[in-house]
Amino acid sequence: MLKIAKEACLADSYEASQGRLKELGIDVNDDTIRAVTNTIGQLVLDHETQKADEAFSVFNSGKWTFPEEKIPHVLYLEADGSMAHIRKDKDEESQEKNLPINELCENGNEDCVSILKQSGKKSHWREVKLGIAFSSDHFLNWTDKHGVRQHKIQKKDFVSYIGEASEFNKRMLSLALRNGYGSYQEVVIISDGATWIREMKKMYFPDAQQILDFYHLCENISTFAKNVFSLDERKYKPWADKACDLMKKSQANSVLTMIKSLTKSQLAKSTHDLGKYIQNNIDNVDYKKYLSKGYFIGSGAIESSNRTVVQRRVKLAGMRWSLSPIQNVLALMTKLQSKKWEQDVVNVVYQHYNQAQSRYLFQKSGVKGQ
Repeated sequence: MLKIAKEACLADSYEASQGRLKELGIDVNDDTIRAVTNTIGQLVLDHETQKADEAFSVFNSGKWTFPEEKIPHVLYLEADGSMAHIRKDKDEESQEKNLPINELCENGNEDCVSILKQSGKKSHWREVKLGIAFSSDHFLNWTDKHGVRQHKIQKKDFVSYIGEASEFNKRMLSLALRNGYGSYQEVVIISDGATWIREMKKMYFPDAQQILDFYHLCENISTFAKNVFSLDERKYKPWADKACDLMKKSQANSVLTMIKSLTKSQLAKSTHDLGKYIQNNIDNVDYKKYLSKGYFIGSGAIESSNRTVVQRRVKLAGMRWSLSPIQNVLALMTKLQSKKWEQDVVNVVYQHYNQAQSRYLFQKSGVKGQ
């Protein structure tokens, strides 16, 4: 069962894993592979949920204890969301049949609206939240032939969840604790500026320095400039380049002044309120300071992980999942990519079945008692 589940994660699909399993001497069809993967994934997900609830309970009790002597490195936490195509069960269809289509899609996703119109509301897009933890004491650093400093993160730990941000936040808290949160001198959270991540930081990681992903910010600046200058490259490119340069020099107020100097008719051309976006993240854009301290200012780790952990296995062309199976596969994918298959999958599964066997033998013996 463990071999089947692992190969189902390594392959692009259940069907694609059949050939590899056959080479390993396991001749099963894709329905069996799917059933086994769901069983193993559910056990791992349940164990992860238990650990997250335990972490949240300790947090609520106010009884956290951390060592006084801190590790002289930086613990990084990053989170992001991407959309996956999910089938709705009968209960969801019944509850939502009278709602306007644009209320059925998380974050007002336009692709979701389009697909629902075509599919008779049989499916929708749900946000797959992914979190990563890593620390600067697990970096491999070197200088390339051009004299540019390079690095590789040697240890990464992931968590993924589809559902309410509050539930994901518990898992993120558990992820942070098992990776040394409270033991490091510095904690940095890098994000795209999503409100739910800011709220998570305030509630669970008040001592962390949140950083707005600089490259995501510049993408927003560029899009805003293209709109207000009607795609006139001679105007929007210099404006965007200047704004990004000022932001990197920690001159956010100068950029806000640039925005305010635009006319009402120009501002009306953009659906994105760049000024509000910067203002909401004003405490997270001191890039000159962050760079001087050696912090990352980009969320490249979580962006690339979205491709390797989520997209590669559950977001290929034509894929549409039921909620439980996709969540089970993601639970396994995070353990595989965290290099914790033995620790968090094999051990959890053996523990479960050993306990089940003990209960069975106890019941079979006919011994009465507690």
